[in-house]
Amino acid sequence: MKTHDFWYELPEELIAQTPLQQRDSSRLLALDRKTGTTEHKHFFDVIDYLQPGDCLVMNDSRVLPARLLGHRPTGGAVEVLLLRDLGDKKWECLCKPGRKMQVGSEVIFGDGELTATVAAVQEDGNRVVEFQYEGIFLEVLERLGKMPLPPYIKAELSDQERYQTVYSREVGSAAAPTAGLHFTTELLDKIRQKGIKTAFVTLHVGLGTFRPVKAEEISEHHMHAELCMISEETARILNETKTSGGRIICVGTTSCRTLESLVNEDGTFEAKSKWTDIFIFPGYQFKAMQGLITNFHLPESTLVMLVSAFAGRENVLNAYNEAVRERYRFFSFGDAMIIC
Repeated sequence: MKTHDFWYELPEELIAQTPLQQRDSSRLLALDRKTGTTEHKHFFDVIDYLQPGDCLVMNDSRVLPARLLGHRPTGGAVEVLLLRDLGDKKWECLCKPGRKMQVGSEVIFGDGELTATVAAVQEDGNRVVEFQYEGIFLEVLERLGKMPLPPYIKAELSDQERYQTVYSREVGSAAAPTAGLHFTTELLDKIRQKGIKTAFVTLHVGLGTFRPVKAEEISEHHMHAELCMISEETARILNETKTSGGRIICVGTTSCRTLESLVNEDGTFEAKSKWTDIFIFPGYQFKAMQGLITNFHLPESTLVMLVSAFAGRENVLNAYNEAVRERYRFFSFGDAMIIC
């Protein structure tokens, strides 16, 4: 298949720049993947599409405030984006302006409580940066760092917690698992009271999630690797759900990729972790998931391809075009879909 097979026209004004005040008041497009029929609801209606015995699987990864704004000793502004913890106070980072950030270059953040030195320049242009600080690095980040919002969001975020899910707890993502941003603790309580199980996986989202597909043939695209994990408790809940005939419904493509990466050949689960670069596109046979809650994704992205693999390319593009006509809000802070 061609990358352009997953194109749709999106007016720029439909790209949501800010989150809604109430998380679960966003709109919800329900897509029947067998018939292609759609319904228009609000996200708090998602409970109507869930049945007792089903299991909602959510990614509990928490976003690092990984965007640091500093300056060189000479005064020039520098932006450093944390990508991966290498240990010993060293991180793989994106640096701007890159040409000024050579080996030995120093950066000062805030009033000097955090400083950094470029230790190496990698082949891909990323930098290995060594930080100097007192105390706990995550606490320093909470004070000095900003959320690394996607490049299509131009507005500043007034409340950083709005780029975190209400159930986030495992720090390590460079971007939010945004399908989960619609849930409130109250809605999750109602869902559990209805007899629907909830389970958590962890996949730390990398910035590669925003990397465009440049290959003309989608099969030639290579995914970036991300660390994902399933705990013993989650494996037990998933196995019980399958045994009792319930559906496994993933909240977001990251939860989907985690389960499809870690499911055993016989369809069972056990506690395990791995680096996954799984690329799901039409023709893929799902082994773990029977339903998906997801946001609206960029044209020609790997995420549109994943959703198309689950619900059919024609069904998905028809639903997306309908959402455009109905003036839905798109991407990270936008509206949602449930596909069953």
